[in-house]
Amino acid sequence: MIDENCIFCKIGAGEIPTNPVYEDDRVIAFDDLEPLMPVHTLIIPKNHYANIGDNVPEDELGHLFGTVQKVAEIKGIAKDGYRLLINTGENASQSVKHLHIHVLGGGLMPRPNDQDWGSAATNADKFYSDEDK
Repeated sequence: MIDENCIFCKIGAGEIPTNPVYEDDRVIAFDDLEPLMPVHTLIIPKNHYANIGDNVPEDELGHLFGTVQKVAEIKGIAKDGYRLLINTGENASQSVKHLHIHVLGGGLMPRPNDQDWGSAATNADKFYSDEDK
């Protein structure tokens, strides 16, 4: 279950070198090239799934999520907290079509409802006039 055109499959197979934060026979974790926080690590399954809705077996999801705490401890953010992010599909701005978890931390992050989600947000009327929509 590898997509030969997928950059994350190539990383998982060792074809593209990276500095693993954590690796086992099913997943690899590595730091994002464009970090949004002091800690921004990606965890990917080595098998290819386009996104979390791609019929991922439960044991695969369990293993993927079981890796999160290990990565948080390795990166030193387990005690103070961290955020997980999984983008799924175009509307969520998924840029690499391979299931991956973003582990973000190392600083205070605003709550999602404190952010400006743009004109598509359910509360957009609080932020935008009719002409902005």
